[in-house]
Amino acid sequence: MNIGTKENENEILIENNEVNEKFSVGTLDTNKDNNEGTVEKPDAGIATLIGRPTSELVKQFGKPARIDHSAYGYNWWVYNQNDLTYMQAAVKNGKVVSVYGLGEQLNVEPFRIGQSVEEIYKTIFVESSVELSTDDSSYRFELSEDDMHMRPLVKMGDIYAQIYLDKFTSQISSIRFIDDETLIKHRPYELIYRGKLREDVVLSDTEWAAIETGDRKQIFDITNIIRKRHGLNPLLWDDQTAQVAYGHSQEMFSENYFSHTSPNNGELGDRLAKGEVQYLMAGENIAAHYVDGLAAVSGWLNSKGHRETLLNEEFTHLGVGVYQKYFTQNFIKKME
Repeated sequence: MNIGTKENENEILIENNEVNEKFSVGTLDTNKDNNEGTVEKPDAGIATLIGRPTSELVKQFGKPARIDHSAYGYNWWVYNQNDLTYMQAAVKNGKVVSVYGLGEQLNVEPFRIGQSVEEIYKTIFVESSVELSTDDSSYRFELSEDDMHMRPLVKMGDIYAQIYLDKFTSQISSIRFIDDETLIKHRPYELIYRGKLREDVVLSDTEWAAIETGDRKQIFDITNIIRKRHGLNPLLWDDQTAQVAYGHSQEMFSENYFSHTSPNNGELGDRLAKGEVQYLMAGENIAAHYVDGLAAVSGWLNSKGHRETLLNEEFTHLGVGVYQKYFTQNFIKKME
């Protein structure tokens, strides 16, 4: 079935503006030591896992439900057994280098999932510029106005917290604690530096395939947790729809474009028809050049059109397709 317009109650295409994350790299010309905005490293909660061996991770949380690959030299230990305590720990060389927390009952001190922005800014002064240094290099992340409103960065002793805010509810949606080396690898904000900047590692097709599998599973998990948080039904996975989504992500990469309209395969309705997907209603979210799937979902949640798609109560199934740093979500309401 083709996709119609909003005037047709049985066939709706929810169009969205494109989400396209970009960053730039400059040269640091100042040696200013800026520690304003630094808060103490917490002595409890998942932030304390940073730098600890995996034995401590297993002691506190048990074995992960699965282990996913990343593009940054670490593996994600995914704890998705309970939505209320959902977390992912990034493990490299037997130690935790980052932790992502989404579950509402997870201890993310000194913050809290669901905490209001107003409460955060009463206790912490958040800087628009965050500096860090290694033995031979200095770095400064410059946060844009959008960054400050949706994902401020807070230094806490020798680690950092990326706070993913839901600008529509003015609350913390999720949080990522991260060490300095991994933060520099991610480069999630505009970066100015003096010294050395590590080049991105060249990954094989096999390595990328493993990373893409992890990203799509994480996007699916997190999307459903967010939907349930808003009182909506979780979506079921649909393989055929996922194949259509993957094809679009792959084509956007190979043809070097970013759009809901494929130059070769047309609109979403055309692509779903070619994939022999039967549906009553469909919608699509796309994103590109985000650090990973976790960051892409946060971006969608903070964009009105994408949010409406992600939180549409009519959808029943979801297919996610990831090709390198191109992300596609295809939502459908299945025919009964």
